[in-house]
Amino acid sequence: MTQKTGQGIKIVAKNRRASHDYHLLDRFEAGLVLTGTEIKSVRANRVSLQRAYVQVRDGELWLMEANIAEYVHGNRENHEPTRPRKLLLHRREINKIIEELTTKGVTMVPTMMYLKGGRAKIEVALARGKKLYDKRADLAERDSKRQVERALRETYRY
Repeated sequence: MTQKTGQGIKIVAKNRRASHDYHLLDRFEAGLVLTGTEIKSVRANRVSLQRAYVQVRDGELWLMEANIAEYVHGNRENHEPTRPRKLLLHRREINKIIEELTTKGVTMVPTMMYLKGGRAKIEVALARGKKLYDKRADLAERDSKRQVERALRETYRY
């Protein structure tokens, strides 16, 4: 899955499950501390954010359980696929995030990884979990929109 946008951004991976399971509140762009073989795997789109989450350790933010596959042409110095990776943000952003995370029911999830100017970036979002009825309401709303679009297309067909 590779998407290119007009601003020189190449989307490497999206966590579509995050918007299904959570109400996404604030979004932040963070850099990542990666090794050489990791950035090569990111450029080859071998990334999965499905089980990933963000954790606070010693006043720093860490990306946990994000799977960056081993580099195919790597040697014995290849990286471990799910190792913790440090997120790079400004101190005031980190402080704001840590303050928000102390609120009950708020967590932080990665939503997207992309390349911007040759550097790997990750979009993380403060999120509050959805209840089952919220998920059902979202699905019903999406289905009704889809039916309206389909009906409009059928009406204006020549």
